[in-house]
Amino acid sequence: MASSPPPQTLLEPIGGRARPASDWVTTFHLVVVALDPFTLESSWILPTAHRVLATFRGADCRVGWLVCTGASEAREFLGPLSEEFLTFTDPSREVVGALGIEMLPAIVHLNHHLEVVGSAEGWNPTEWRDVTDRLSRSMQWSRVIIPLTEDPGPFPGSPSGV
Repeated sequence: MASSPPPQTLLEPIGGRARPASDWVTTFHLVVVALDPFTLESSWILPTAHRVLATFRGADCRVGWLVCTGASEAREFLGPLSEEFLTFTDPSREVVGALGIEMLPAIVHLNHHLEVVGSAEGWNPTEWRDVTDRLSRSMQWSRVIIPLTEDPGPFPGSPSGV
């Protein structure tokens, strides 16, 4: 179960400078999909996660990826998706550890106080739908339909390694 990270936890975007997590939530909530690019499970969820992030792109929240690798590997894994959304890298898995994420992929929604408003680990469509439905209500935004027929079947994910 995800937990609030310490405010000083550094989030480093591709092509930008690392800043404390507290800086990323001063104006907008933060919603990230955490991935391990070295596992099949994270690759299976990319189209679904892309659809989720794309739905909330214009809402009052920052959406992006949290990839457990360096910038070049994150770009290679995500391809053009790394440029479409904010992409944080986490090669040492410190951020994933600070969030208390045990299984990847995961989705985490943090509010202005860095409190976890919603999270789901692995791919359980019902849990991801619960997270995104709460996000939709919070942001007064459109809902994401989860699951769609092209989404993968449920799977537990892979250990985060923290």
